Amino acid sequence: MTGPVFIDTNVPMYAAGRPHPCREAARDTIRGIVSGHIDAVTDSEVLQEILYRYFAIGERATGLAVFDSFAAIMKDRVLPVTEADAILARQFADSFSNLSPRDLIHLAVMKNHGITRIVTADAAFDTVDWVRRSDLQAVAK
Repeated sequence: MTGPVFIDTNVPMYAAGRPHPCREAARDTIRGIVSGHIDAVTDSEVLQEILYRYFAIGERATGLAVFDSFAAIMKDRVLPVTEADAILARQFADSFSNLSPRDLIHLAVMKNHGITRIVTADAAFDTVDWVRRSDLQAVAK
């Protein structure tokens, strides 16, 4: 068994969003999680990121709907962000300057939980040698 795959923020956002080349791949991923074909986890930072992004672009109601839907789908599969995760993210910042602070948090959560796979359109994760990325953009082509 390979263990769960981490679901990044852009998956539920593309799935719920306007037409985009990644939308169907994101929807397929969500359907796979719901059906049980994809063993998936995420972290609490992903949920925060959904709210932050939608609120920042003035789409509060949409953000709340996407949050509610994804939180329900991921019920009991949302990992907390701990002090140990934050400290490891800081350590990763020296090695992975191409990753955003939020991505560093996701990476630390993944490392601390032994997760080596991620579904995301974010190619920055390709620079992490122990992470295998399922690319929404490649699936969409």
